Amino acid sequence: MIDDIMLEAEIKMDKAIEAAREELAGIRSGRATPGLLQRITIDYYGAPTPLQQLASISAPEPRLLVVSPYDRNSMAGIEKAIRNSDLGVNPNNDGQVIRLSFPPLTEERRKQLVKIVRSRAEEARVGIRNVRRHAKDGLSQLEKGGEISQDDERRAEHELQQLTDRHVAEVDSMLQHKEQELLEV
Repeated sequence: MIDDIMLEAEIKMDKAIEAAREELAGIRSGRATPGLLQRITIDYYGAPTPLQQLASISAPEPRLLVVSPYDRNSMAGIEKAIRNSDLGVNPNNDGQVIRLSFPPLTEERRKQLVKIVRSRAEEARVGIRNVRRHAKDGLSQLEKGGEISQDDERRAEHELQQLTDRHVAEVDSMLQHKEQELLEV
């Protein structure tokens, strides 16, 4: 029973890390990466469809993304979705591909992005701590129900804390890497 609670907690913490990784990848740093377009969805024949399913995305230059639609009919929808997104770039459509040219970040914008990155990392930490709290409640319920001893509960809580610390350290590492990437000129 303890193993089930610990396994469930680890899986949920891993999901929180993965969600944070995707959030941080979607924040624009000094160079253009295909991950910036990850959250964009296009209304394709009445169904919201992720951009990755409708086009290939490449980064031939550090400040340029090229979107090559598989279906030329989706070109206008892709262009509209990119224009309406929070990226702040104007798509350039030549009939074959859509080019996205990213201007260099200003110092002020870099500082704003660092604040956003820090808040997203804190959200991930809170999520991990919430998983720990739920797992700890589950352990307490087992102990109160007489299914495990107090010593087993203490050992499991110690193990749970180590698991939590390891995942929080991973979030901190991702945060530090993203901050360095943002502040790099």
